[in-house]
Amino acid sequence: MTHDTLLRQILDHANRADPYPLYAELRKTPVLQQGNDLFVVSTYWEIKSLLHDPRISSDLRNLSPGAAGTLLQEEEASPLPPAFLRLDPPEHDRLRRMSMRPFGPPESPRRVHSMRGELDRIVSGLIDDFGDRNQVDLVDDFSYPFPVTVICRLLGIPREDEARFHTWADTIAAGLDPDPDQDPGERRRVSQEARTELGAYLSGLVDERSTAPDDGMLSALINQHSGTDGQMTRMEVLSTAALLLIAGHETTVNLITNGMLTLLRNPDVLERLRNDSGVALPIVEELLRFEPPVQLLPQRTTLADIDIAGTTIPRGASVWLVLASGNRDPQRFPDPDRFDPDRQDNQHLGFGSGIHNCFGAPLARLETQLALTALVRRLDGPRLVTDPPPYRQNAVLRGPRHLDIAFDGLRAR
Repeated sequence: MTHDTLLRQILDHANRADPYPLYAELRKTPVLQQGNDLFVVSTYWEIKSLLHDPRISSDLRNLSPGAAGTLLQEEEASPLPPAFLRLDPPEHDRLRRMSMRPFGPPESPRRVHSMRGELDRIVSGLIDDFGDRNQVDLVDDFSYPFPVTVICRLLGIPREDEARFHTWADTIAAGLDPDPDQDPGERRRVSQEARTELGAYLSGLVDERSTAPDDGMLSALINQHSGTDGQMTRMEVLSTAALLLIAGHETTVNLITNGMLTLLRNPDVLERLRNDSGVALPIVEELLRFEPPVQLLPQRTTLADIDIAGTTIPRGASVWLVLASGNRDPQRFPDPDRFDPDRQDNQHLGFGSGIHNCFGAPLARLETQLALTALVRRLDGPRLVTDPPPYRQNAVLRGPRHLDIAFDGLRAR
């Protein structure tokens, strides 16, 4: 198999259900050069090194035209400026610090913890809505609506507007995972329309919260003042809110869905979780290694020549970091293709590493722990209807598009 063929097979939707044998083949060349200016890095220590290397840029403005070729679809154009996820220091550091103040330590150390009761209520309500059915699509009925509802509560979206917010989120998510049978022009039009409507709604809410603050995160972003960092501009607030919606939503959907799929394939682990909620934490950490919601980080750019694993990646090259391959690297993880919640030293790459380590990781972890625990306790005799399930088109945000689960009934809360 040629290098070109291997990379195209990894991106081919036909292999989405199980890309891991292809990743094993990819790791035989830890730094694979594709064409003149695309380098694919697939082994754990090399990925970890580059995630911490300041000579790797996440700013799309540094990406040379055509550097990534046509192998991966470009992100949708946005009228908003780049969120901090797509910036380098010092701009990245300022915006990330300002976003963290109302979200986590040190200024808001109990923000995520204090949401636990609300998360429990949302999870229970969604499962109750299964009603008398004996089969559900976990994605449509649970994994998608759960994190969007959480983000609404986190930002401070009025309850009466949550349904509209859900519709916009679903439309934008569909744009990130294109249907091959849909007209591309129509898909872009619908997605852009949803982004525009969402942006207009959030802009109006920014105006409201500027004069009538509440305890939501959007209000905090608008009204915080820092002697060092100043104040976020309106456009920076809107970019950060959009990042929370899209990035936080999509990763959590995949993590929950991949998690339930993995548990149903490993009934002994499912039974352990049903009997002991304390095992939820190591289960989720192993899921992040074994079936990470983000498979690879494309569109990184070198700001200088970098020597790694015997290869020189030249300045201005495009770099793809295949996190899911690094997570299965046998040089780092013994027996890496086995799902093992008792695994020790599980320093996976599921949420990345370095300055761009996932901003919402604490919330995603808690959401997934609560979701999986509630599902396995309340679904009586759960089983997969189709295995493997149909997968999303997106090669970066890999997860089932649908996950049909049959069960004998609901157990009481």
